[in-house]
Amino acid sequence: MSVAAATDAAGHEANLIAAMAPLIADLAEDGDGAVALAGSRGKGRSDTQSDYDFRVYAHAYRPNLKLTVQWNRFEMAMKEWQIEGVRMDGIWMRSYAGVERDLDAWLAGTAVPKTFEWTIWGYHLPTDLASQQIVNDPDGRLAGWKRQLATYPEPLRDALLQQYREILQYWAADYHYESKVDRRDLVFLIGITGKLANAILQFVFALNRAYYPGDGWNLPMAAELPLLPPDFVSRMASILEPGRDPDALRRQRAELIAMIADLEVLIAA
Repeated sequence: MSVAAATDAAGHEANLIAAMAPLIADLAEDGDGAVALAGSRGKGRSDTQSDYDFRVYAHAYRPNLKLTVQWNRFEMAMKEWQIEGVRMDGIWMRSYAGVERDLDAWLAGTAVPKTFEWTIWGYHLPTDLASQQIVNDPDGRLAGWKRQLATYPEPLRDALLQQYREILQYWAADYHYESKVDRRDLVFLIGITGKLANAILQFVFALNRAYYPGDGWNLPMAAELPLLPPDFVSRMASILEPGRDPDALRRQRAELIAMIADLEVLIAA
């Protein structure tokens, strides 16, 4: 992207945020919800395919919200931006109390991703809060959450390393995986490859005291971490795209097991 195009894109985003943020904040019962931009744009990893993931936080929201003038204004504005080609699909409304309850659990080492249809490996609250771009923060709560997460919590790191290490060790040694390769059980093998790739990435990010980035941009962000097995990104890419030759599935399993062994070397060190 040229400098001029990047400047135009930044201006377009700023105009969108300026237009939508007051309407989003007004959905709160007191009319002053905290607003943030999350997802790839919050992380600074957006491209032309990225949408706008707005969050709003409040103590409570207006009763019968979707029948209110405030909701109608928000929805109409969103549709107008969508007509212009902006990808924005609604708003996620969160309560301060609910977020703080969940955050306390994560900080204490209870890593329980929440399951939603729009995420493959679950919603990870620390990732969202640590990376989101704060737009409106009347009580300073969003900034406070970022401060809490500025240093990676050791209880969370220990819990994630244990959880995903157990998964990786189990499947590296389990004969069912080998037998499924011999049978060319493709549905199983697609599933186990995704499961193990996710476990490896979760392990690597926790090892480096970096928040798992979510479903997108995993390998590019992993490439920036200091503690990695040799040739990590290229090896992961070859695992995920093993080819279609007769030995591809057997080679894929062998490479996964080798990667798991290299992770053991890293954690031992």
